Amino acid sequence: MIFWISSYPKSGNTWLRALLSAYYFTKDGTFNNDDLLANISQFPEKKYFDHFHYERDIPGETVKFMIKAQEIINDDKKIRFFKTHNFLGLMGGYEFTNIKNTLGAVHIVRDPRNVITSIKNHFEMSYDEALNFMINEKKFTYDFFKKNDYSDFQFISSWEKNYQSWKNNKIFPIKLIKYEDLTNETFYIFKDLINFIDKTCKTKMSFNRQKAQNALATTSFQELKKYEANKGFVESVTSKKRKNSIPFFYLGPDNDWKKIFDKSFKEKINNIFKKNLIELNY
Repeated sequence: MIFWISSYPKSGNTWLRALLSAYYFTKDGTFNNDDLLANISQFPEKKYFDHFHYERDIPGETVKFMIKAQEIINDDKKIRFFKTHNFLGLMGGYEFTNIKNTLGAVHIVRDPRNVITSIKNHFEMSYDEALNFMINEKKFTYDFFKKNDYSDFQFISSWEKNYQSWKNNKIFPIKLIKYEDLTNETFYIFKDLINFIDKTCKTKMSFNRQKAQNALATTSFQELKKYEANKGFVESVTSKKRKNSIPFFYLGPDNDWKKIFDKSFKEKINNIFKKNLIELNY
């Protein structure tokens, strides 16, 4: 059965996966190799659709196989973590997941005004382009280095629709975490999440404080940024404009929309995201 680590892109999913992979897949909780992230791989992804026949040059062809692919994954009845940015709901009449394939989920949400800057850096856009990316309800992502192949298609929709789809889920247990809370109260939020996961997955494990503290110490923004500078990072992407990799760990705590945007852009994004900003107490 699957436990989802879900989020809209650039909202802290990788950091959360680093924490969880260090805690659950090492002896002492130390994150010292980004290969650990492979324990929480991405879904949907091309390799999970190898059993099916579909038109790879047509966006969204894989959505009809989401449930069947998960059934194959779950055939051995083991508990697995999966990262996803996918919208939780119907896509062309097909479900993303269901209660037969999912144990539970955590959804990490981040102030959309700060997501804009990360989207801009990661996808090499202007601020206006990044904003348009985030409000596009038909938005999907895929591996743009593969020509005419949408096998890695993920329907993410808009930031609002993505967040609301997971928050309003009534199918399976879900914990909503704010990126800012994880940043400011990392130990307590992480401990609460571990307890939620263990209870939801019925692991009968007790919380290991030392492992958690080691995971936190070795996955701080500074440590991960240092790791990327020295060894590279498995999830960094190659620039479409240049041949070098785009830094995955960009601004971190310095990503503050109040200091970055001018007055008119601040007013614009505050109006666009007003309802959700109030709901999330941002």
